[in-house]
Amino acid sequence: MKDNQKINEKFAGEVLAKVSRGDLVESLHLGHLIVLNADGSTYLSKGSPDLPIYPRSAIKSLQAAAMLKAGLKVEENELAIICASHSGSQSHIDLVTKMLTSRGLSTSQLKNAVDKPLGEKEKITWGDKAPSQLAQNCSGKHAGILMTCQQNGWDMKTYLDLDHPLQVAIKNEIEELSGEKVSATSVDGCGAPLFAISLIGLAKAISNLVKSKEDPYQQIFSVCMKYPELVAGDGRLTTRMMRAVPGLFMKEGAEGVQVCALSDGRVIAIKIIDGSWRPVAPIIMEIFKRWGVAMPDESVKIYGGEHEVGRVVPSLD
Repeated sequence: MKDNQKINEKFAGEVLAKVSRGDLVESLHLGHLIVLNADGSTYLSKGSPDLPIYPRSAIKSLQAAAMLKAGLKVEENELAIICASHSGSQSHIDLVTKMLTSRGLSTSQLKNAVDKPLGEKEKITWGDKAPSQLAQNCSGKHAGILMTCQQNGWDMKTYLDLDHPLQVAIKNEIEELSGEKVSATSVDGCGAPLFAISLIGLAKAISNLVKSKEDPYQQIFSVCMKYPELVAGDGRLTTRMMRAVPGLFMKEGAEGVQVCALSDGRVIAIKIIDGSWRPVAPIIMEIFKRWGVAMPDESVKIYGGEHEVGRVVPSLD
C-alpha cells in the first residue's frame, strides 16, 4: 500500500504552472518536464520524467520513420499528414482520400476509429454528420500504414496487431531513437498499438530525429517544417508555433503530452497530469525566453467578464 502511494505521489509530478485570478492562485497544473540541451545534457527537469508514459500522438514522427525505413514512397505533403494529428478540414480529408485511391486502396480498408474532426472550427462545420474514419485525426497515419503494407506485401487486415511486421518495426524504431526499452503496451484512441517510454526517452528520440543526417529523419523534419498546416491545422498551437519559429518541430499527444525541438537538437517534453494543454504554451514561452528564442505571445489570459484578471504562469524554478 505504501509503495503504491509513493508511486502515485511520484506520478503526480510537480507544479508546472499556476492559474491566478486576482490576487489568488485559483488552480495548479502538475506534471513532468524535461528540457535537453543540444548535446543531450539536461537543461531543466521537474517532476519525474523518468517514469513511463504513453506518448500518444507525440510519437507519430517515429512511426512515420519506421514506415520510410520499410520502403514507403510518398509525396512530401503525404508524409506530413502521416505525421499529423490533423484537424479534419476538407483539405485534410481530401488529401488522405487521394493518398489511398491513387494507389488502388479503399477507405474501407482503414482500421482507425471513427470520430468527428479534432479542430474546433472543423467540428462546427461538420455539424450533425456521422463521425468517420477519414475525419478522425489519425487517418493520415493509418493511410500511411496501409500504403507501407501494400508496398511490402504485408497483410493489411491485421496491421493493428502487435506482431504485425510494421508494428514490430515501429517498436524497434521507438527503442532505437529513445535509447530505452518499451515498458508497456496498450491501444491508442485510434486503435493502433501504443508503446510506453519515459518522457526523457521521448525527448531523446525527438532530439535524435531532428539532429540526424539519415535521410528518413531529414525527410520527416523537412516536410513538417514545410507543411505545418497539415501536421495540425489552422488556429492550433502546433501549426501557429511552427509557422512562427524557424526550425521548430512540434507535436502534441493526447492527455497533455507535448514535445518540441529546435533544429540544433534542443528539446522540450511535457506531460501535464490532468491531461490539459492549457499550460503548455506558457511553459514553452518561458523556456524559449531563457534560451533567447523569439516567439509570438502565446500567454493564456484569465478573464472576469471582458477584463483580464489573471494568467496561467509557469512555475519552473
